[in-house]
Amino acid sequence: MSAKKTPLTSYQIKLFVFLSVATFFEGYDFFALTQILLELSQDMSLDQGEQGTLVSFINLGTMVAFLLVRLADKWGRKKVLTITIAGYTLFTFATAFSPNVYLFAAFQFLARIFLIAEWATCNVYAAEEFPDERRGMVIGVISAFASLGSIVCAGVVPLLLQTEWGWRSVYFVAILPLVILAFARRGLKESKRFEEGAKDAAKERHNFFRILSTPYRNRMLMMGLIWGLTYVCTHNAITFWRNFALQERGLTPADVGIAIPVAAVAAMPLVFLAGKLIDVLGRKKGGVLIYGVAMAGVVLCYTLEGLWPLTAALIFGIFGASAVLPVLNAFNTELFPTELRGDAFAWSNNLIGRIGYVASPALVGVAAKATSWGAAVPWTAVGPLLAIILICVFLPETKGKSLEQTSAL
Repeated sequence: MSAKKTPLTSYQIKLFVFLSVATFFEGYDFFALTQILLELSQDMSLDQGEQGTLVSFINLGTMVAFLLVRLADKWGRKKVLTITIAGYTLFTFATAFSPNVYLFAAFQFLARIFLIAEWATCNVYAAEEFPDERRGMVIGVISAFASLGSIVCAGVVPLLLQTEWGWRSVYFVAILPLVILAFARRGLKESKRFEEGAKDAAKERHNFFRILSTPYRNRMLMMGLIWGLTYVCTHNAITFWRNFALQERGLTPADVGIAIPVAAVAAMPLVFLAGKLIDVLGRKKGGVLIYGVAMAGVVLCYTLEGLWPLTAALIFGIFGASAVLPVLNAFNTELFPTELRGDAFAWSNNLIGRIGYVASPALVGVAAKATSWGAAVPWTAVGPLLAIILICVFLPETKGKSLEQTSAL
């Protein structure tokens, strides 16, 4: 008989809702760029290679976010989350007024810094503030809200593109909920684990490379490699699918306006179950299943033909791109002690892992210009294949264990 689960307190429930809403915008912002990329490119005369370069430059912001994320171990989780919400709101609003591609790229670059730092800090909060036996579920649901943001974006963008403001309206509509979120964060408390131990240690830490001199260096580097290999596939598969469907499969904008929301909505229940899955099966077994579906979905949604076969494949592609996040977020927050948790996430995800996130769109864009999206993107599925092998061979199982147990070497 399984042990009785610890009930969530009223504050934990409120925190759960807040973190879920905060991560909603990670999905919205990511899908916004993929949805408007063709219209933006037509407006600013960009070819496939230049589109890939634009995406790669904007994604550089996810690496610079490293500087903010690691400050969560020095300033505290609450302060960093407050700063990131304010910064993301400001630069999202500025994006809507971009007069040229250069300022669009600059504003989105800055917005990504704050957005990804916000997302990473939310995951650290989730790992530290909830019961051990519910940690995977909580991280999974919070990650699923990013997918919900993608669904909302997929549903509203076709309508917004028809307005007078065109692609700019996609950024205008995000402002109101972001302002509401900025007010809602006033009830946020500092993480108890940070208050109890890491705060004092943080005051003594000033060395940028500190984690590299600890016994956790190799574990952090392994997580960075796994993140990078995963991003090479999942990021590009979603980013360029709309262009592929319109330009290489002959779908109409109306067809794509059906396919993406239908696929996103169909994938949503599966994404919400991903966290529960890794709590029941374990991080490794659940990861093998999720990564397998992700690889199959990506290959099929760039090789099949016809609206409905492509839509069916896209369901699994979207599920895989979203569901790998609870797996990696769980490992990345569980495998390190409290005083290094923010630093470890910053180094492995924002600095090392994002190399694949940043460099691969430009490389895929160049390959697509020489061949096609349909020829270039499926090969990226090799990345997740290598990543899941590394997970199974080198990472310990963390299912149901306390953070003190999971972070032990």
